[in-house]
Amino acid sequence: MTFRKILLSACLVLLSFTTVSAETLKIGLNYPQTGRYKEQGLQQRLGAFLAVDEINKAGGVMGQDLELVIRNSRGEPERGARNTAELIDREGAQMVFGGVSSSVAIASGKAARDRNRIYFGTLTYSNATTGSEGHKYMFREPYNAWMAAKALSRYLKQNHSGDDYFYVTADYTWGWSVEESMRRFTETQDTEAHQGVKTPFPRALITDFREALEQAEASGAKVLVLVLFGDDMVRALDVAYDMGLTEKMQVVVPNLTLSMAAQEGPTVMEGIIGAVPWVWNLPFERGYARGKEFVEAFSSRYEMRPSSSAASAYSIIYQYKDAIERAGTTNTRDVIRALEGHRYSFLKDEQYWREFDHQNVQSVHVVRIKPRNTIIDDQFAADYFEIIDSMPGDEAAQTREEWEQRRKDAGKPTSL
Repeated sequence: MTFRKILLSACLVLLSFTTVSAETLKIGLNYPQTGRYKEQGLQQRLGAFLAVDEINKAGGVMGQDLELVIRNSRGEPERGARNTAELIDREGAQMVFGGVSSSVAIASGKAARDRNRIYFGTLTYSNATTGSEGHKYMFREPYNAWMAAKALSRYLKQNHSGDDYFYVTADYTWGWSVEESMRRFTETQDTEAHQGVKTPFPRALITDFREALEQAEASGAKVLVLVLFGDDMVRALDVAYDMGLTEKMQVVVPNLTLSMAAQEGPTVMEGIIGAVPWVWNLPFERGYARGKEFVEAFSSRYEMRPSSSAASAYSIIYQYKDAIERAGTTNTRDVIRALEGHRYSFLKDEQYWREFDHQNVQSVHVVRIKPRNTIIDDQFAADYFEIIDSMPGDEAAQTREEWEQRRKDAGKPTSL
């Protein structure tokens, strides 16, 4: 072989190697850029881009850069499923994640399953996501309604024993799940003593919330449970504040996020109680070094504090990266095996992906919104959450027997 041919052959090999190395590993983010949950969706996007940039600067995933491909779910299940199909079929995404609506996450997860891809639920609290609708390809990073309600109920039973409750609930899978769990663990299943009303979803009007809250006021209840999320929670709470109900009743928002609190503002939010899987001040109070790094990086880059939604998206990307590296491949079946049962400490104390249902088991925190002056003293006017109770993940989560029973009740097999 002549020198020229040897050189040409070497160049072709090098070109081939360079082309393969330059290929990106695509992952899809399916989140609401518009609609009533858009603020929570924005936090997911910001957390995701931060994780991708950090990973790529550190060398990527097994030598490949990550590429984040995004779609707007608009909070609509059908659109979420179509987006997921498109992200996988057209864009070549190896994994898809997102949420901010359990119905969207469930529909999207099924579309991923049909295409042999993992779907990570980023902000989906319905028990059904990893319960009756769970499957091998769905992994949920945040806690679920059961876990939040169990932690909240311990605090509420200690401080509001004997009080009547009133529930205002969004009429879809997440709302049903949360109300059912809250009633179960607070022992308020008697709907005559502890009344409630459902509000339309996703198109509730201010008049719907006002009518529901007038019923709450007339009931004489001392605890008002707003099973509402995003803009719906903000609108309902505005009405409750104008009616003076925040002074007469202990308001409970079972699933709180920083973006919801910030949308409403410190004056109206003061004293409200809820549950969270993570808040930005937690790493500083408990000494979680990696969590502090995330908060500082996010705050510096975006000039705002991260919510639990941002932390979930950020964590998912790192956990997917680590699972690929443990498996040595992006093959879906092998990555699933690498995730199942894996324990890790990242932004908080130890968490793990439970093998039998793919629920992320983690500590749950009960929080109360701080006084206005404390909140605005923060650099970004975001010091909203006082942690008033915490429950370990294994104590908060369903047991395997409880999970299997609910699967049987739904006519589903007792294994994924």
